[in-house]
Amino acid sequence: MPTGKIEHANLSVTQPERSAALLTKLLGWEERWRGNSALGGDTIHIGEAGNGATYLALYTNDEVTGDFAKGAPLNHIGLLVDDLDAAESVVIDAGLKTFSHDDYDPGRRFYFFDWDGIEFEVVSYSGGEA
Repeated sequence: MPTGKIEHANLSVTQPERSAALLTKLLGWEERWRGNSALGGDTIHIGEAGNGATYLALYTNDEVTGDFAKGAPLNHIGLLVDDLDAAESVVIDAGLKTFSHDDYDPGRRFYFFDWDGIEFEVVSYSGGEA
């Protein structure tokens, strides 16, 4: 049985710099990473100071307009696990389909949608910590 915790939420925003500045000041967080998204667009990760585990990914691309309905800006919820293969077995055993199996810095991951259409990313970093 894998163990894990919520690692991050990926939010679609119109101006990542503006959102990062607000959340950094509001929460005392720091920028942890910025760069191009694997699927296009740009992302800034801000999170707990001292490289804590929790962070928000602030994502944008040309299609992010800010014209959102309640819940629409949520891209996915990131879950950090200690055993990616065991976690995938749990998801599959629940009758759900996994996709986008990737292995890039900083870890291996897969994605799935739950029964309500909420997307989850399940990630495991080298070293196996959760």
